[in-house]
Amino acid sequence: MEGPILLGLAGGTASGKTLVASSVIKSLGSDEVVILDQDAYYRELNDLSDEERARVNFDHPDAFDRELLIDHVQTLLRGRPIEKPIYDYATHSRKEESVRVEGKTVVILEGILVLEDPALRRLMDMKVFIDTAADLRLIRRIRR
Repeated sequence: MEGPILLGLAGGTASGKTLVASSVIKSLGSDEVVILDQDAYYRELNDLSDEERARVNFDHPDAFDRELLIDHVQTLLRGRPIEKPIYDYATHSRKEESVRVEGKTVVILEGILVLEDPALRRLMDMKVFIDTAADLRLIRRIRR
């Protein structure tokens, strides 16, 4: 296999996605693996009123800026760096600053809906869905 490997890692909130991603990093080394979290790619809601923002379903595919996410994934797979947005949940907008992310041997795309988008799935070399019981996920979420 040539070029970086893209691992799509999906599952519900608090299903253990970060734990699995951390295990991959521990196994392969942080010099070889980079994690790209879908949460950084929520759409900006600056143009909506507070009432409209309160009604937005953040667990729906339309909540994400999939065009930017796909562009960033493709850039990383070409071995080039990206400027990953930082999403501010308090204001529902992106911060002015960003985080530079370098391409590595393995790119883990992690998020609740990363397997939903056909264009993203086509880029993935491996796809993993973490199926965790809803009651356990709720307990984990409450503990956060």
